[in-house]
Amino acid sequence: MSSVTSEHSGIVQGSPDFRDAGLVFPSDFTFGSATASYQVEGAAAEDGRLPSIWDTFSHTPGRVWNGDTGDVACDHYHRWESDLDLMQSLGLHAYRFSIAWPRIVPTGRLSDGVNQAGIDFYSRLVDGLLERGIRPVATLYHWDLPQTLEDAGGWPVRTTVDAFADYAGVVGAALGDRIHTWTTLNEPWCSAYLGYGQGGHAPGRHEPAAALAAVHHLNLAHGKALQALRATSTGSPEYSVTLNFHVLRGEGDGAAEAMRRIDALANRAFTSPMLRGVYDEDLLADTSSVTDWSFVHDGDLATINQPIDVLGVNYYSTATVRLWDGVSPKQMNDGHKAAAGGTAWPGSDRVVEFVQQPGPYTDMGWNIAPEGLLDLLRSLSAQFPHQPLMITENGAAFADEVAPDGSVRDPLRVDYLRRHLTAAHRAIEEGVDLRGYFVWSLLDNFEWGYGYAKRFGIVRVDFDTLERMPKASAHWFRRLAQTGVLPA
Repeated sequence: MSSVTSEHSGIVQGSPDFRDAGLVFPSDFTFGSATASYQVEGAAAEDGRLPSIWDTFSHTPGRVWNGDTGDVACDHYHRWESDLDLMQSLGLHAYRFSIAWPRIVPTGRLSDGVNQAGIDFYSRLVDGLLERGIRPVATLYHWDLPQTLEDAGGWPVRTTVDAFADYAGVVGAALGDRIHTWTTLNEPWCSAYLGYGQGGHAPGRHEPAAALAAVHHLNLAHGKALQALRATSTGSPEYSVTLNFHVLRGEGDGAAEAMRRIDALANRAFTSPMLRGVYDEDLLADTSSVTDWSFVHDGDLATINQPIDVLGVNYYSTATVRLWDGVSPKQMNDGHKAAAGGTAWPGSDRVVEFVQQPGPYTDMGWNIAPEGLLDLLRSLSAQFPHQPLMITENGAAFADEVAPDGSVRDPLRVDYLRRHLTAAHRAIEEGVDLRGYFVWSLLDNFEWGYGYAKRFGIVRVDFDTLERMPKASAHWFRRLAQTGVLPA
């Protein structure tokens, strides 16, 4: 997306608090919820699954809060049937889940064999969704790279791209007759920059040049996976990718330049090759001191630039940036749990700083800014006017209030969802081709470097007993999904 070029903006005029109840969504608008394999499945060493980079990372002391791991997570692998019943009771139209690559191709290399038990699990899951009238939206990659492939270099090396395309072909042949929507990647920004540059995510490396190579190879993997899925899927699925967009605000002199640099790294490093077939010249210039981009081969951009049916949009908060003066202590509070010694902003880490934004905040420390979602949807619609959009993640971590009767109150989450869905409705009124909204997340789960300390779910999980309890937000979302009318 193009950077928002004004100073930090306020609420959009005409909707002073973004809490408009009674709004009616289009009859074909999709309401769903989302999870990710490592965050919910558990069964980390069962039925042929081998370790992913997140297994290794979470078992490394000091990497994850409190030493938490995804070994058990929400035990969705064993509780999937009751979880699907729960989804049905909530009136969900669709369920966005991810497939664990090391459960399908355990080493990541097709020559080492395909794990039929993994295919069977996802086949049962997809059939169970369809039996309950819930559309399956399957993400191929939500960060669980097979550890064997990381040992061979991971996303910074080109062989990982071919391994991913092979894996895509396997799941396309196995499930492509029943999947409603295929999503190639979830948030490749996190995979590349947090995994290989900043180090706060698996595999925890601090290598700026490797992070940029990972950006390109993830883009290329997206294109090759789409080709493989189209060649093997026998149904009529839609095809997509999900990106987490940085909605930028500027501060001080040089605000436009600070926003341009971060927009290039965070947003256009993915949208330009995927949707336009180019890497923008300013991105290449900004990062020329880090890499020469020789990992881009002839024909790569044409491969990346595959048509998609829908662009997945993940949005949580805005970010405010300014040019660093080179003297005062530099702020890099970009909203992500950082590892010492790394950067998520190769080529701009000594130029731009992130500024603490005004609250209120979620438990993640992220500012609550529904107007940022509206700005983002407007911007994407203007840049790519013929590209349908889907909000594939939006939600908030807050502490729950568990009443004596066991009911769970989460009024701050209800308010957050209402305000952001009001913004989404405003975008539709303005002509944005927005097809649906997936709340993050269905369940409280393993929140990456924060372990089980942050609760995003509309369903509470007791991590001692693994009991599920729908929160007030789940009941609120049920009314929305069943009626298409924004509840009070």
